[in-house]
Amino acid sequence: MSRTSAVVIAIMALVIAVLAWLLWTEPVSAPTTSQVQTATTTATTTPIAKSSASQATSTAPLDTKVIVSTPKSGAVVSRTFSIAGTAPSGWFFEAVFPIMVRDDNDNAIGRTQGRAQSDWTAPGPIRFTAQVTLETAYKGPATLVLMRDNPSGLPENDDSVEIPITIK
Repeated sequence: MSRTSAVVIAIMALVIAVLAWLLWTEPVSAPTTSQVQTATTTATTTPIAKSSASQATSTAPLDTKVIVSTPKSGAVVSRTFSIAGTAPSGWFFEAVFPIMVRDDNDNAIGRTQGRAQSDWTAPGPIRFTAQVTLETAYKGPATLVLMRDNPSGLPENDDSVEIPITIK
Protein backbone atom coordinates (compact mmCIF):
# COMPACT_ATOMS: atom_id res chain seq x y z
CA MET A 1 0.00 0.00 0.00
CA SER A 2 1.29 3.44 -0.84
CA ARG A 3 1.96 6.17 1.65
CA THR A 4 -0.85 8.33 0.17
CA SER A 5 -3.42 5.55 0.63
CA ALA A 6 -2.37 5.11 4.24
CA VAL A 7 -2.79 8.85 4.92
CA VAL A 8 -6.26 8.89 3.27
CA ILE A 9 -7.37 5.88 5.35
CA ALA A 10 -6.06 7.50 8.54
CA ILE A 11 -7.91 10.75 7.79
CA MET A 12 -11.15 8.86 7.06
CA ALA A 13 -10.82 6.92 10.30
CA LEU A 14 -10.27 10.17 12.20
CA VAL A 15 -13.36 11.79 10.59
CA ILE A 16 -15.49 8.74 11.44
CA ALA A 17 -14.25 8.77 15.04
CA VAL A 18 -15.04 12.50 15.43
CA LEU A 19 -18.54 12.05 13.94
CA ALA A 20 -19.23 9.08 16.23
CA TRP A 21 -18.08 11.07 19.26
CA LEU A 22 -20.37 13.99 18.30
CA LEU A 23 -23.30 11.66 17.79
CA TRP A 24 -23.03 9.93 21.19
CA THR A 25 -22.06 12.93 23.27
CA GLU A 26 -24.70 15.39 22.01
CA PRO A 27 -27.06 16.15 24.92
CA VAL A 28 -30.73 15.26 24.53
CA SER A 29 -32.85 18.37 24.74
CA ALA A 30 -35.70 18.43 27.22
CA PRO A 31 -39.20 19.04 25.80
CA THR A 32 -40.36 22.61 25.86
CA THR A 33 -43.36 23.70 27.92
CA SER A 34 -45.55 23.85 24.81
CA GLN A 35 -44.58 20.28 23.88
CA VAL A 36 -45.50 19.04 27.37
CA GLN A 37 -48.82 20.91 27.32
CA THR A 38 -49.65 19.49 23.87
CA ALA A 39 -48.88 15.94 25.01
CA THR A 40 -50.98 16.38 28.15
CA THR A 41 -53.91 17.83 26.23
CA THR A 42 -53.78 15.01 23.70
CA ALA A 43 -53.63 12.36 26.40
CA THR A 44 -56.62 13.73 28.27
CA THR A 45 -58.87 14.19 25.22
CA THR A 46 -58.13 10.95 23.37
CA PRO A 47 -60.51 8.13 24.34
CA ILE A 48 -58.68 5.06 25.63
CA ALA A 49 -60.05 1.80 24.28
CA LYS A 50 -59.75 -1.27 26.51
CA SER A 51 -60.22 -3.65 23.62
CA SER A 52 -59.24 -4.30 20.03
CA ALA A 53 -58.95 -1.62 17.36
CA SER A 54 -62.35 -2.58 15.97
CA GLN A 55 -63.91 -1.19 19.16
CA ALA A 56 -61.65 1.84 19.56
CA THR A 57 -64.51 4.25 18.87
CA SER A 58 -66.42 3.17 21.99
CA THR A 59 -65.34 4.34 25.44
CA ALA A 60 -67.73 2.12 27.44
CA PRO A 61 -66.00 -0.59 29.50
CA LEU A 62 -66.11 -4.02 27.91
CA ASP A 63 -67.93 -5.60 30.84
CA THR A 64 -70.97 -3.38 30.13
CA LYS A 65 -71.14 -4.94 26.66
CA VAL A 66 -71.26 -8.56 27.90
CA ILE A 67 -74.83 -9.84 27.82
CA VAL A 68 -75.59 -13.20 29.40
CA SER A 69 -78.93 -14.53 28.17
CA THR A 70 -78.67 -17.86 30.04
CA PRO A 71 -78.65 -18.12 33.01
CA LYS A 72 -80.28 -14.88 34.06
CA SER A 73 -79.27 -13.14 37.28
CA GLY A 74 -80.80 -14.97 40.25
CA ALA A 75 -81.54 -18.14 38.25
CA VAL A 76 -81.67 -21.53 39.94
CA VAL A 77 -79.44 -24.00 38.08
CA SER A 78 -78.48 -27.65 38.48
CA ARG A 79 -74.98 -29.09 38.88
CA THR A 80 -74.58 -29.01 35.08
CA PHE A 81 -75.90 -26.00 33.17
CA SER A 82 -75.47 -24.05 29.94
CA ILE A 83 -74.28 -20.49 29.53
CA ALA A 84 -75.03 -18.34 26.48
CA GLY A 85 -74.83 -14.71 25.49
CA THR A 86 -72.79 -12.15 23.58
CA ALA A 87 -69.50 -10.39 24.31
CA PRO A 88 -67.30 -7.91 22.45
CA SER A 89 -64.43 -9.37 20.42
CA GLY A 90 -61.93 -7.87 22.89
CA TRP A 91 -63.28 -10.24 25.56
CA PHE A 92 -61.93 -13.29 23.68
CA PHE A 93 -58.45 -14.60 22.91
CA GLU A 94 -58.18 -17.37 20.36
CA ALA A 95 -62.01 -17.53 20.40
CA VAL A 96 -62.34 -18.38 24.13
CA PHE A 97 -62.49 -16.73 27.55
CA PRO A 98 -62.47 -18.24 31.07
CA ILE A 99 -65.59 -18.83 33.15
CA MET A 100 -65.68 -19.79 36.81
CA VAL A 101 -68.38 -20.64 39.35
CA ARG A 102 -67.68 -19.63 42.98
CA ASP A 103 -69.60 -20.72 46.09
CA ASP A 104 -70.68 -18.29 48.81
CA ASN A 105 -67.23 -18.68 50.48
CA ASP A 106 -65.55 -17.57 47.23
CA ASN A 107 -64.18 -21.08 46.50
CA ALA A 108 -63.99 -22.11 42.84
CA ILE A 109 -66.42 -24.99 42.34
CA GLY A 110 -66.53 -25.09 38.55
CA ARG A 111 -64.51 -23.91 35.55
CA THR A 112 -65.06 -23.86 31.82
CA GLN A 113 -64.50 -21.67 28.76
CA GLY A 114 -66.90 -19.51 26.81
CA ARG A 115 -66.48 -20.30 23.11
CA ALA A 116 -67.17 -17.88 20.27
CA GLN A 117 -69.82 -19.12 17.87
CA SER A 118 -68.48 -17.04 14.98
CA ASP A 119 -65.34 -15.13 13.98
CA TRP A 120 -64.12 -13.78 17.33
CA THR A 121 -62.08 -11.03 15.63
CA ALA A 122 -65.10 -9.49 13.87
CA PRO A 123 -66.34 -6.13 15.19
CA GLY A 124 -69.49 -6.02 17.27
CA PRO A 125 -70.99 -8.50 19.69
CA ILE A 126 -69.89 -12.13 19.32
CA ARG A 127 -72.22 -14.94 20.39
CA PHE A 128 -70.72 -17.43 22.87
CA THR A 129 -71.81 -20.63 24.58
CA ALA A 130 -70.43 -22.79 27.38
CA GLN A 131 -71.33 -25.84 29.41
CA VAL A 132 -70.25 -26.11 33.05
CA THR A 133 -70.35 -29.07 35.39
CA LEU A 134 -69.63 -28.28 39.03
CA GLU A 135 -66.70 -30.10 40.64
CA THR A 136 -68.55 -30.54 43.98
CA ALA A 137 -72.02 -31.39 45.22
CA TYR A 138 -72.43 -27.83 46.52
CA LYS A 139 -75.96 -26.44 46.82
CA GLY A 140 -76.82 -22.84 47.62
CA PRO A 141 -75.94 -19.31 46.50
CA ALA A 142 -73.10 -19.00 44.01
CA THR A 143 -71.60 -16.54 41.56
CA LEU A 144 -71.04 -17.15 37.87
CA VAL A 145 -67.91 -15.18 36.85
CA LEU A 146 -67.15 -14.49 33.18
CA MET A 147 -63.61 -13.16 32.80
CA ARG A 148 -62.04 -11.30 29.92
CA ASP A 149 -59.21 -13.44 28.55
CA ASN A 150 -56.01 -11.58 29.40
CA PRO A 151 -52.98 -13.28 27.83
CA SER A 152 -50.83 -10.26 28.71
CA GLY A 153 -51.36 -10.80 32.44
CA LEU A 154 -51.44 -7.03 32.94
CA PRO A 155 -53.93 -6.01 35.65
CA GLU A 156 -55.22 -3.09 33.58
CA ASN A 157 -56.51 -5.64 31.02
CA ASP A 158 -58.48 -7.64 33.63
CA ASP A 159 -62.25 -7.39 33.46
CA SER A 160 -65.11 -9.61 34.59
CA VAL A 161 -68.86 -9.92 34.89
CA GLU A 162 -70.45 -11.56 37.94
CA ILE A 163 -73.92 -13.05 37.93
CA PRO A 164 -75.56 -14.30 41.14
CA ILE A 165 -77.11 -17.77 40.77
CA THR A 166 -78.33 -20.53 43.06
CA ILE A 167 -77.22 -24.15 42.72
CA LYS A 168 -80.03 -26.65 43.51
